[in-house]
Amino acid sequence: MKFLNQGNTIAFGQDTATMYYQERPYFTGDKIKILSPKISRFRKENAQFILTAMHLAFSQFAWGSSSFNTDVLQAQIITLPTKNHKIDFDFMESFIAELEAERIAELSAYLTVSGLDNCELSSEERQAVDDYSNLVWQKFNVKELFGESTRGKRLKSDDRIKGTLPFVTAGEADEGISAFIGNDVEIFSKNTTTIDMFGSAKYRNYDYGADDHIAVVHTENLSKYAAIFVTTACHKAAHTGEFHYGHNFYAKDADKLNISLPVKDNEPDFAFMQTLISAVQKLAIKDVVLYTDKNIAATKAVVSSPEN
Repeated sequence: MKFLNQGNTIAFGQDTATMYYQERPYFTGDKIKILSPKISRFRKENAQFILTAMHLAFSQFAWGSSSFNTDVLQAQIITLPTKNHKIDFDFMESFIAELEAERIAELSAYLTVSGLDNCELSSEERQAVDDYSNLVWQKFNVKELFGESTRGKRLKSDDRIKGTLPFVTAGEADEGISAFIGNDVEIFSKNTTTIDMFGSAKYRNYDYGADDHIAVVHTENLSKYAAIFVTTACHKAAHTGEFHYGHNFYAKDADKLNISLPVKDNEPDFAFMQTLISAVQKLAIKDVVLYTDKNIAATKAVVSSPEN
């Protein structure tokens, strides 16, 4: 196809100096430059090492400071390991393979400890997924379900003392956590829902503090997955574009929210919500579990090979 770029190349963002290895053929926008290797052994197994060296070489450039034309790109020099005055591809590839094996082992351990390694749906979870399209939904008022929402209190950046308590403010970066503080502030319970000044709702599975641009919906008496379901319903109801810098979302707005929930006997079916979200989590994590199992099995096969 006319605008299809070749695989085994690097896509380079000319405005941001971001770069990614592309194993397969791909399309790009007009702000991407394509770097095709002249070295025959450039491939997936060593690309990340070379990309890291490139990131270091381009770290002097700020976002938008250069258009990175061909002359600028060709002038950059990167540092790579060598052996006998030649690029040491064997070292780079073994180094990357060891790092990947370590990270895969860490991920596998985390999945096991957290219970996320079990991605097989129970019969109840399969039934919940099958029943989703036939659910009966009903509107419920947030205040009537969970009581009055709570507003956080302002704590200026200069007044924040370093500590371990997550402090939630408005924004999407780092889930809205702007700092970890040691101040004596109101601590909100884990298993609650925050809604920021823009109407963006997030589930919190940890205790935290919050500033005055955060409304806390008190879902702490729900089971974890039911609370996550409610958070999603709150986000859908509040994050509509109505709230912005000139019109902030506050706790009083949370109390007025009407959210759609599945019902049983005209009451919120929190048991179903719990089961459904558990199933969704397993389905979402399944590819990660399969990926780690596959890579760990491959590593064990290499280690146990007679040649080693």
